[in-house]
Amino acid sequence: MEYSVQKLERSRVEIAASVENKEWDDCILEAYKKNKGHYKVEGFRPGKVPFNVIVKRYGKEAFLEDAADFALSKYYSEILDGNKEIEPVARPEVDVKEISTDAFKFVYTVEVMPTFELPAYKGLTVEKVSAEVADEEVEKELTRRQEQACRWLDVSDRAAANGDRVIIDYSGSVDGVKFEGGTAEKQSLDLGSNSFIPGFEAQVVGMSLEEEKDITVKFPEEYHAKELAGKDAVFAVKLHEIKVKELPELDDEFAKDVSEFDTLDEYKNDIKDKMVKNAEQKAKYEEETKLIDAMTESAEIELPDTLINNELDRMLEELKMRMAYSGLRLEDYLQYTGSTLEEMREQRKDEAAKAVKSRLILEKIIQTEKIDVTKEEMDAALQKEADKAGTPLDDYKKGLDQNAFGRIINGLMSDKLFDFLRANNTIA
Repeated sequence: MEYSVQKLERSRVEIAASVENKEWDDCILEAYKKNKGHYKVEGFRPGKVPFNVIVKRYGKEAFLEDAADFALSKYYSEILDGNKEIEPVARPEVDVKEISTDAFKFVYTVEVMPTFELPAYKGLTVEKVSAEVADEEVEKELTRRQEQACRWLDVSDRAAANGDRVIIDYSGSVDGVKFEGGTAEKQSLDLGSNSFIPGFEAQVVGMSLEEEKDITVKFPEEYHAKELAGKDAVFAVKLHEIKVKELPELDDEFAKDVSEFDTLDEYKNDIKDKMVKNAEQKAKYEEETKLIDAMTESAEIELPDTLINNELDRMLEELKMRMAYSGLRLEDYLQYTGSTLEEMREQRKDEAAKAVKSRLILEKIIQTEKIDVTKEEMDAALQKEADKAGTPLDDYKKGLDQNAFGRIINGLMSDKLFDFLRANNTIA
């Protein structure tokens, strides 16, 4: 078999191959061996018809299709084994140029991992990200926790007011016709939260217990349900409960109730320590992202469509999982926004391409700089995880599958890579 390789644009290669003479005869013979049980000739048991008898009766042409399948698989593997520079990222397309009893000529076209020159990845300068936490931010977090610890007390001697939580029934209609999703019973609503249609909450303010009232509103022009956008609607509302928020005092007793600390000052210091730690982690991530962006911007890499599409698949699967945690489905989100999956993929195509390009650059830096995880580092990481789990190391290892080992190794590799990049670039 003879072949030649030609590079095409967008990280594709064309492999033109020719199988002739004895090699092609061998492929035809392999096709006979694979399918000889299918041939029936009088005087021979099934599967025992000699090759020459079949050729005499049907000709070698009877084997050409199966011989081609055998050759395409066999020689594709041989070409890849003998040419490590060709690293496919997708199945090849095949164009048969000639097939006869004498020769088989064909062309593989396949997307491959792109080859590229590493951009500058040393001596770069990126701006340092502040990890400071202002006292106002700590107070805001303390107030949020105070809100979480609040109690809602029933009110019976006044009408509903902004800031109250009310329990209502409602039934909405447009032009006298009820619409899907417009009816609910014992629905909780915090007045002033602006979580309902504009104008709705303001008209609930002033209602008394067990009062019934028709509320007229107009759906926003950009409302997610297109059939309701811009329409006038009437909601029949009945108010069942009014509750007022009671916040706990911010004092030492509060700290004791919601934490392991005895004083409010200790609790606030712990809040700040955790916020600073999170801010430092976030700043570190943002700085590393800036380094990656600086490298990626100057890199010239022709990305095959398959890598971009695979990244889009991963991104959308991740989005579906995040939505599922919130009780949403991607299909519903697309319906609400009036978009399609194809449009969403197109909108995120540049983001996916940037992610692929960044990953390829980082992988090549790891190879170039020979960054690796040692056995000692792996053992130390496993011991740390085993200690966290309160499990003996040997037992912890037995409970890990290959994916878990892979995540630990990837984490260590990522840490070493970014330690290297930080040491060889300036963040100031």
